[in-house]
Amino acid sequence: MTVVTSRDAETIIIGGGLVGTAIAYGLARQGCKPLVLDGGDRDIRAARANFGIIWVQGKGPGMPAYQRLTRRSSDLWPDFARDLSEFTGIALDYRRTGGLSFCLGAEEFSARSQVVRRMGEEFGEAAYDTEMIERRAVERLLPNLRLGQDVVGAVHCGRDGEVNPLRLLHALQTAITTLGGTVLGDENVTSIVPRAGTFIVTTATCTYHTPKLILAAGNGTRELAQQVGLDIPIRPQRGQLLVTERMAPIFPLPTVPLRQTAEGSILIGSTQEEVGLDTGTNIAGAGRMAERACRILPALENVNIVRHWAGLRVMTPDGHPIYAQSPAFPGAFCTICHSGVTLAAAHALEIAAALMGDVLPDHLKPFHPDRFHVSAAN
Repeated sequence: MTVVTSRDAETIIIGGGLVGTAIAYGLARQGCKPLVLDGGDRDIRAARANFGIIWVQGKGPGMPAYQRLTRRSSDLWPDFARDLSEFTGIALDYRRTGGLSFCLGAEEFSARSQVVRRMGEEFGEAAYDTEMIERRAVERLLPNLRLGQDVVGAVHCGRDGEVNPLRLLHALQTAITTLGGTVLGDENVTSIVPRAGTFIVTTATCTYHTPKLILAAGNGTRELAQQVGLDIPIRPQRGQLLVTERMAPIFPLPTVPLRQTAEGSILIGSTQEEVGLDTGTNIAGAGRMAERACRILPALENVNIVRHWAGLRVMTPDGHPIYAQSPAFPGAFCTICHSGVTLAAAHALEIAAALMGDVLPDHLKPFHPDRFHVSAAN
């Protein structure tokens, strides 16, 4: 027979992925003792298909606020990574070398050029540092690679980088507990009841009471958010990945769709499939990824694939994050994004504190979910 206990918590964060743990780490750094409630190992997690890139280029078309946020987080990452690694003793394999997105053929290069130009106009040409580069410039950045004949150029951004996402998650969890917080697994939340300035959060084993609640449960957030008066429009998007056998180092910087890990494996990604909560893999997806990878780097034709798996991104209608406090139940917040790695530094070092205020700061207001209901209201 399961005994249900009761417990008070200073702040509860529902969701123990990279978004939830980064925020919890940020709170713990300020002296808060956050309680992170995470699900089980078999839960559907966005991190299962994480590519491990800190990516600024291409983020925020139509929303300069998101462009600013990703650039800010990228600039915070060096100090964030150093401090977290020194505090926990866990190497993160972090590098900020810049990154490339390959363009195959003149049509693709032209289309990407238009996007970069438009985003530069939105953000301000003087401050926008993403650029289109021709094949010869790509070859200078990748001197050890013989590129396929279809590679005509790439998108380049010097703020891009990479990290080992599993080590990052481990380090965040370690830091939270070392600083006095708590991370509990297998604590799936079954209900949230707002009541007189507090939130009653129930799991199968415990009833928690807290004045502050942060929802960071990925694709499970929408149902939980409804219980605190928030309408959070999100959907899952499947991404499949391939992993090769280990190789000698050949990539000095991360690229899309290829990234070499510190251990030597090359990650090949990624699909974008609207299939609901299906985390299965298929040969068609693998074939598309492998075909593009070999067009970029023909030498991969002779490399063994050792793993093929998929995970689900957390997508909003415009692809941009959501940060919101419930108007009906102040003290309940929601945090949603599909860039948990890129935004980890900002979540920990700045947004965590912002979420604990009575009113979200102005720079987060563009990320409120009301932006999806404006046309309907008019």
